[in-house]
Amino acid sequence: MTKALTPTSIRAPFACYSHGIEVPSGARLVLCSGQLGIAADDHVPADVEGQTRLCFENIGAILKEAGLGYDNIVRINAFVTGREHLPGYMKVRDGFIGAPPPASTLMIVSGFARPEFLVEVEVIAAG
Repeated sequence: MTKALTPTSIRAPFACYSHGIEVPSGARLVLCSGQLGIAADDHVPADVEGQTRLCFENIGAILKEAGLGYDNIVRINAFVTGREHLPGYMKVRDGFIGAPPPASTLMIVSGFARPEFLVEVEVIAAG
């Protein structure tokens, strides 16, 4: 359905993402708000991998509500509170995304609404 856009005239992606994703005409879009690493019972894991896993599990529940899944993700915007969190975030993220990998941006930010949060992830999906 989607088509990865990775021109050979520019540097290849640094990690598991596509420079661009083409969504065919007529596809339905679902935009997910940023999800934090917090469970329904308010538990927040202390590590970035646990929080990232919860972010993507929450996203999966939103996508399921729309009749979509992780393979429908075409864009990820992610935010972490420190460079040291990049490897853990990417390791968990890569376990949730399909092929072609979505377009993606990952930024380091100074913090979130509560100090225990280390990561926030928002996505756009098409189906």
